Amino acid sequence: MNQKFMGLVKKFKVKSLVLKLYKLIFMILSQLPVKKNLIVFESYLGKQYSCNPRAIYEYLQKHHPEFKMVWSVQKGYTDVFVEKKVPYLKRFSLKWLIAMARAEYWVFNTRLPLWIPKPKHTIYLQTWHGTPLKKLANDMEEVHMPGTNTEKYKRNFTNAAKRWDYLISPNQYSTEIFARAFKFEKTILETGYPRNDFLYTHNTKQIIDQLKKKLDIPVKKKVILYAPTWRDDQFYQVGKYKFDLALDLGKLKERLKDDYVILLRMHYLIAENLDLSNFEGFAYDVSDYEDIRDLYLISDLLITDYSSVFFDYANLKRPIIFFVYDIDSYRNKLRGFYFDIEKEAPGPLAYTTDEVLQQISYFERNNFEVSHSFEMFYNKFCYLEDGEASKRVVESVFF
Repeated sequence: MNQKFMGLVKKFKVKSLVLKLYKLIFMILSQLPVKKNLIVFESYLGKQYSCNPRAIYEYLQKHHPEFKMVWSVQKGYTDVFVEKKVPYLKRFSLKWLIAMARAEYWVFNTRLPLWIPKPKHTIYLQTWHGTPLKKLANDMEEVHMPGTNTEKYKRNFTNAAKRWDYLISPNQYSTEIFARAFKFEKTILETGYPRNDFLYTHNTKQIIDQLKKKLDIPVKKKVILYAPTWRDDQFYQVGKYKFDLALDLGKLKERLKDDYVILLRMHYLIAENLDLSNFEGFAYDVSDYEDIRDLYLISDLLITDYSSVFFDYANLKRPIIFFVYDIDSYRNKLRGFYFDIEKEAPGPLAYTTDEVLQQISYFERNNFEVSHSFEMFYNKFCYLEDGEASKRVVESVFF
């Protein structure tokens, strides 16, 4: 027992020493002259080529090739960058440290570790990654995540946000929440989300059919996307969360297999490996697929819970079912909501798999049309989306 304890102490000391060394090297490198027009991008802790950073990168690539752009990528997540010939550096490598320290711009959609100081010459564009339903940062009453407590979490979040120069907001509702929850006092760009441009510029049958073929999905079958969020108190360790699949895939297959397929997209923090061997040809695990925007586009219907995906999917004006089997626990214990989802959700709530099936049948009978309340939701949250958010952001930050 004593040897094990001493081993942990030694490991902690080594890790602490390495971190201090990294920080020192970074601070020294950041004194070097700025590399003009160098932009470092990162999405979801370096695990994806996706989201708002991707949309901004592709817009700049097309319209402003004078910028030198590189992505920050975690080891083990480089395949898509190699495949698409997107320049990247391995996160925390020496080359990465040099690029980060000398870049004129950072474009990230999640927080950077606090040990990385922002150089004076760097402009930090924080794109964030969703319109909030569940409470964020300083608006949270209690934090149930591993490796932290409520006070520490809020303090760290506030300190991280102090480094941001710009923060993107998809609508007025989000602007008010971000300013308060992040204690953000610099420039909020209320432009709509760049990542949603794709839903307006690529929403054609030809592109949808191409994407289905890419995923080996029968073109004539309807597609259901199931995209739940993570639960703060269900985890293996810091940054790796458990997820128990409450949706009964057996029942769904029995009822829907002739006409539908279902895509399961787990949150990027969820560590589960889904075993779908009994549902081959019906259920597909697309958690590692490069960008959820393609999955939105090919889906006829979304099933989610408290994830912000429904705000983005609403841009397509297609049906959404809220599978909220644990809503009391999630709302009252874990997070709390900014509005009453039971009254204001842009789609029906279901608490069991049978109720999910009932709602799918309802939408089938009504040609997958959305309700009047959906239109009200769209007008409140999606009114800025028009396919040109990337352009608005680029013109505000880079010129």
